[in-house]
Amino acid sequence: MNSLVDSVLTPSQSWRKLLKQNRAIAVIRTDDPKQGVNMAKAVAAGGMNIIEITWNSHNPAEIIQQLKQELPHCTIGTGTILTLEELETAIAAGIQFCFTPHVNQTLIKTAIDQEIPIIPGALSPTEIITAWQAGASCVKVFPVQAIGGIAYIRGLQGPLGSIPLIPTGGVTLDNAAYFIEAGAIAVGLSSQLFPHHALDNQQWDVITQQATFLRQHLSRFQQ
Repeated sequence: MNSLVDSVLTPSQSWRKLLKQNRAIAVIRTDDPKQGVNMAKAVAAGGMNIIEITWNSHNPAEIIQQLKQELPHCTIGTGTILTLEELETAIAAGIQFCFTPHVNQTLIKTAIDQEIPIIPGALSPTEIITAWQAGASCVKVFPVQAIGGIAYIRGLQGPLGSIPLIPTGGVTLDNAAYFIEAGAIAVGLSSQLFPHHALDNQQWDVITQQATFLRQHLSRFQQ
């Protein structure tokens, strides 16, 4: 914490402050732990400081623990958590935030009790409100492109504008800023940051360039 004000924030409030400072999350899914570490280092070199390692990666706990040591300035969490057992294992690995693809009140309560920001996945207004009222730190809107993309996020602002939303699934380097303008607190990106050709050829500089481009395009929204 950098100030007395920060020290009195709840974990969820601190998480939302971090999102406003960064506006984007790099989502990494990999079958190769070494590759996952290199992917994370590449986006971090481009200025992205919030990194998610999906739990359906190979040895996600190993990747998370290594990144926490090698990228201490970054916030490292996980996603695609489906069960309480997975969540407990992820917490033991040292996650600093957690995404789930669904709304599960047991997972939400467990994470909050452990002071881990949790972001459940939801799509309809009912699911979004249910997640928020259950104590979610933010709500992931996924897959956002399938239900209207930017227009859908904008349309939710009237009735649900007080709920911080993170759209994923259809966010690109070019449209990310439009999602923030439409009311999203942040966006999550995966394949857009990590082109297959760059991964296949271990062109980590290409990934760093992608991250730098995104960060520059979102810099005007950072608080």
